[in-house]
Amino acid sequence: MPTATATQSDVFAANRATGRLALTAACRRGRTRRARVHEDGSLRLRFPNVDAGAPLEAVIVNTGGGMTGGDRFSIGMAVEDDAALLAGTTAAEKIYRSTGPDTDLAVTLSLGARASLAWLPQETILFDRARLNRRIDIDMAGDASLLLCEAVVFGRAAMGETVEQGRLIDRWRLRRGGMLVYAETARLDGAIGARLAEAAVANGAVALATVLIAPGDEAVAEAVRALSGQFAGEVGVSAWNGIAVVRFCARDGAALRRDIIRVLTALNRSAIPRLWLN
Repeated sequence: MPTATATQSDVFAANRATGRLALTAACRRGRTRRARVHEDGSLRLRFPNVDAGAPLEAVIVNTGGGMTGGDRFSIGMAVEDDAALLAGTTAAEKIYRSTGPDTDLAVTLSLGARASLAWLPQETILFDRARLNRRIDIDMAGDASLLLCEAVVFGRAAMGETVEQGRLIDRWRLRRGGMLVYAETARLDGAIGARLAEAAVANGAVALATVLIAPGDEAVAEAVRALSGQFAGEVGVSAWNGIAVVRFCARDGAALRRDIIRVLTALNRSAIPRLWLN
């Protein structure tokens, strides 16, 4: 006979949101098309019309309107040989306050030979006492092309919101040609607001982002450095081991987005999703 504690746990689990997406994009007669789409739970995919010859555009929709503690989501996208995919979201994803458990989000991306993927979701917004555990795993062929941008905003400045406590674990792994070429794990746990206020962390900024470019070289880094003086926040770039990484730090989400768009436009690696510009 179940105990009261076990029953409460079961009830909590039964009321948590889940979602799973799986998309395979394939090149057919010179044009990228959907080869397989799987949707489960509160996640959906939409495909806006695009011009012939342009990458297939996939837009992720969370019909649950946000995520909170105990929710579990997974997104898998496979771009087959010679295919080109632009993936984004309809809106910023909101991570709400948790009573204890983490929100779990797993993203798996794979790119075949000569494939191209631009992963450009809108910002992830963390509310006070939100808890997010995110994993991004990428496996790409040596001659594939990747542009990945992820932004995190701690509270909505326009709404007067601040984040004092919470948890963010953000783990990224990139394998290129079967070799691990990029690995990082960012962790903010506990007094997030106080940590972000530290000069060596974010110096009071609450909007952070990373753009990962592969292949990327010193020419990419120089193109970003040439924009110096045009940014609303702080932007730094490095290139090594065949990849380039751009870091952003801004006072709010609006300033962060302007800086990201400025860099993406200068690099001319992908079209900016139309929903970013609304």
